[in-house]
Amino acid sequence: MAPNSPSTHDFAGGAGRLAADRWGPTIEESQGVILMLHGGGQTRHSWDRAATRFADEGWTVFTVDSRGHGESAWDTEARYGMDDLAGDVRAIVEQLSESAGYAISPVIFGASMGGITGLLTEGEHPGFARALVLVDITPRIEPSGIKRITDFMTGSPDGFADLEEVANAVAAYQPHRVRPRNIEGLRKNIRVGEGGRLYWHWDPAFHRLGPNLNTPQDNHDRLVRAAAAVSCPTLLVHGAESDIVSQDGVDELLASIPRSQSFQVSGAGHMVAGDDNSVFVDKVGDFLSQLPATQPR
Repeated sequence: MAPNSPSTHDFAGGAGRLAADRWGPTIEESQGVILMLHGGGQTRHSWDRAATRFADEGWTVFTVDSRGHGESAWDTEARYGMDDLAGDVRAIVEQLSESAGYAISPVIFGASMGGITGLLTEGEHPGFARALVLVDITPRIEPSGIKRITDFMTGSPDGFADLEEVANAVAAYQPHRVRPRNIEGLRKNIRVGEGGRLYWHWDPAFHRLGPNLNTPQDNHDRLVRAAAAVSCPTLLVHGAESDIVSQDGVDELLASIPRSQSFQVSGAGHMVAGDDNSVFVDKVGDFLSQLPATQPR
């Protein structure tokens, strides 16, 4: 295995298998566990470059496909609400703790949907996480941004003829990014369906979430209450060009979480880590280096 290559690791979630990659040293040899939760419609591979960096710095990093995404199981009853996703996170950490023989308190990275999940998990179970890294998400979410994401996720129900069409859809959704010359990396985000057509690598039922995720402004009060109960250091990294996070949302989050700070990435949109991974990992690396040491085992 190459030095920066991950090993595959499966967890048991409420809907079945949760596919994951483990990067870096074993838990016993590391300076702590990082659990990375991707955004809606993404897969664990959206974290690959960041995971490599933090694994090189001595962290054990787990990147996980959320239920209904990537290689994880689809829920036969389309249970993709916030409580379902948060339950999976608790189950993952429970399994890690059982394997290690002591309680694991991870640093939770959460982008968008993953950030909502992490915020809710820590806020409703204070002390669960060692720290939170929220990527372009706050309790106050701008409806126009949510609509754009929903339109993208539901905009190609019949799939794509080839990878070129997939690349065209991504380029239209992210016009601020330079289109890559090599589009083969997009294969990690698609699945092959009937007749060889290509589809996004998530359960088509995922977008039918009602107030749970695709209109998360309906959950604003609950998320604010959760934020106020967060007891761990928290870093919000948000894009200057984001249509999901506003300055009002940033201010509200900082006022709600006592041990919180924020950093704005110039020129980045909602997909902060993908838009400027270098700035993202540098800033987050500084945050991680300042965390208090873990308690003796």
